[in-house]
Amino acid sequence: MAVHLGVVGAGAPDPHTDDVAERIGADIARAGAVLVCGGLGGVMAAACRGAAGAGGMTIGILPGADRSEANDWVGVPIATGLGEARNAVVVRACDALIAVGGEYGTLSEVGFALKLGRPVVGVGTWRLWRPDGTEDTAVVPSGPEEAVELALSLIAASPGG
Repeated sequence: MAVHLGVVGAGAPDPHTDDVAERIGADIARAGAVLVCGGLGGVMAAACRGAAGAGGMTIGILPGADRSEANDWVGVPIATGLGEARNAVVVRACDALIAVGGEYGTLSEVGFALKLGRPVVGVGTWRLWRPDGTEDTAVVPSGPEEAVELALSLIAASPGG
């Protein structure tokens, strides 16, 4: 079964993060993995565009009840009707999460992934500290070109990986 890599980030378009996400999406496809995202715009659309352009499979876990709300590069749209609660479904559906930039929705996905023990790779995204001061956050690659490779190596190193 193919590895499922989640890509999360802001839904509003931003030229810098969208460029990074598109390159990551293409790298996911070239690695033979499936891209899972929230299925809408911004980072999600850019990652899907990159993956689809490289011949990869894309799954969009949509917040609404209408599959037609998916961006043009989602190959498999899944309408949940769950609103923002679909963020937990996005995380559950992937083996590792790559967060690119992001807003509070991205923060919730990073938190769910950490809670569930999913590896998280962060490219210009949230950093978190526990109350005792220890950092508990995403592993940061040296650049976006290493994000997919790092996510795959974290999956392989995790229990059951």
